Amino acid sequence: MNTIKKLTDINNSGDPYIIYKSNKGFDLYTNFSKKIILNKKNIHRFLNKKKISHKSKNTDLFIGFFGYELLNNLIGVKIPKQKNINFPQGIFYKPEKKLSFNNNLFYKNDNNNRFKSKFKINMDRKSYSKIFDKFKKKIRSGETYQIKICTKYKTVSKINPLDFFCRLSKMNLAPEAFMIKDKNYSIISCSPENLINKKGTLISTKPIAGTVKKTKDMNKAEALNYFRKNIKETKEHNMIVDMERNDLSRICKVGSVKLSRTKIIEEYKDLFHYVSLIKGKIKKNVRNIDIFKAMMPGGSVIGCPKISTLNLLNKQEKENRNIYTGSFGYIKFNGDMKFNIIIRSILNFKGFSEISVASGVVVDSNANHEFNENYIKAKALIDLFK
Repeated sequence: MNTIKKLTDINNSGDPYIIYKSNKGFDLYTNFSKKIILNKKNIHRFLNKKKISHKSKNTDLFIGFFGYELLNNLIGVKIPKQKNINFPQGIFYKPEKKLSFNNNLFYKNDNNNRFKSKFKINMDRKSYSKIFDKFKKKIRSGETYQIKICTKYKTVSKINPLDFFCRLSKMNLAPEAFMIKDKNYSIISCSPENLINKKGTLISTKPIAGTVKKTKDMNKAEALNYFRKNIKETKEHNMIVDMERNDLSRICKVGSVKLSRTKIIEEYKDLFHYVSLIKGKIKKNVRNIDIFKAMMPGGSVIGCPKISTLNLLNKQEKENRNIYTGSFGYIKFNGDMKFNIIIRSILNFKGFSEISVASGVVVDSNANHEFNENYIKAKALIDLFK
């Protein structure tokens, strides 16, 4: 059975399924025997499930996502009452079937997409600048050193998520891309950022801090030169790398946390990113919940220091972030896990699609530049609606 027919049959079955980027292509998980809707009451029980050490099947795992609100609650950070669409705080699935595909996903569009190409943004440039100036004062007073202001784009829509995901994977293939299709919602993501990759006692994280718009005249070498010469981008990157190293050090053996790759360039459809890779070796008796509490929410999409910055953001933001800056991935029964940071994503729920983005503010940031950077990050997703 070819790729087109397999995907078409699964999509038309009406059964929920998940697609996740793998090293060789994409893995598709379906035939879910369990669906766990997470909240602050059951998350500890879910994360404290006992490991199974015997030889396991490739479906011996739970796969799904943690939303931003749930991750804040996990580390004891409270979120004031915000505008809320009542989307679940987290959902995980137990698959009984796994299929593998190469990078060339293809699905014949059935033309059942219905949407407006015009997106409404939750804050205009003037409103953004007011918040930006407020946070700059917080930076100067030492309450935070870097903070990420979230903007949200929304449109009325009915979309075929598989059609969107296949087109997105061709336009902007990303190492942490994923898609969830369930009966009442879908998520399409081209996330580039890995937060946790754990195999046995080894763990790594890959912070991204630094973005520049692609132009016809800029290649990867020139992008690297741009970042090296840009004081603001370098400061931002160094702060996030130091914070992620500190997060890993809480759960890793002393002296084992090392920078494996420092300040390299990754290329995407509309932009270049400044990226590093940090590795460590986990201490004995560290539980899954300890790993999540140390690493989540991912610092590169929040700012630093993490807790005080989260408190500043949560007081300022009037809308729930839902999945944005949460985390998607899997936990295997043997304790291995892989989780990304949910950015560059479309949440489709209750007849609306929303895209959330954020850029980092440091002491020498420019409001106009950061507002424009947010749009650059959203553009590859907005283009799908044209």
